[in-house]
Amino acid sequence: MRMYVGNLPYTANEAELRSLFEAYGEVQSSRIITDRETGQSRGFGFVEMDDADAAAAMAQLNGSDFGGRRLVCNEARPREPRGGGGYGGGNRW
Repeated sequence: MRMYVGNLPYTANEAELRSLFEAYGEVQSSRIITDRETGQSRGFGFVEMDDADAAAAMAQLNGSDFGGRRLVCNEARPREPRGGGGYGGGNRW
């Protein structure tokens, strides 16, 4: 199961995120999302674990304190499709 982990401290790194979730089972992957231009954390990430381990982790960690912030942990939803690129709207040509 892929989990969304929000409200992460901006100073958190992927090793700390992985370690937090490893208390509940094997972590298949962990990733903190960063800004493309600055490389700074955007304050959220994703963790993948087996379903049973993920359910236990979400139950225990959602709303818990991590680095002075209350974590938001839930099942990740599929990414919304983005609108087509282009020139910002109506045909002006």
